[in-house]
Amino acid sequence: MGGPNLEVFKFSVYVFFPVVMLLYYGNPDWYAKNVLPYKDRIFPPEHRIIKDIPTDPTTLKEELAKIKARNMERKAQRDAEARAAHLAQQAAEEQKSIGRSWWPWGRS
Repeated sequence: MGGPNLEVFKFSVYVFFPVVMLLYYGNPDWYAKNVLPYKDRIFPPEHRIIKDIPTDPTTLKEELAKIKARNMERKAQRDAEARAAHLAQQAAEEQKSIGRSWWPWGRS
């Protein structure tokens, strides 16, 4: 077995390891650099948190109607953007094809 020097070493590791970890991970600079960027990914922003949850059926239906209306607006906006992108792509393809013919002497 080990002697008293081994016991002193083990005791110092048991005592100082948690202290060193506390000093390293408790550093505000390390926390700001490594933890805070992931906070927004894990937890929702404050303005999206519902603090007063509706309990009666009428307010619950009103809240669901608001959510559905907001989702419908977003869907309509996405559809409009997709239509605009599709029309722009078609216009670009038509612009490319103007003046081109599969017949070699039919080009203008």
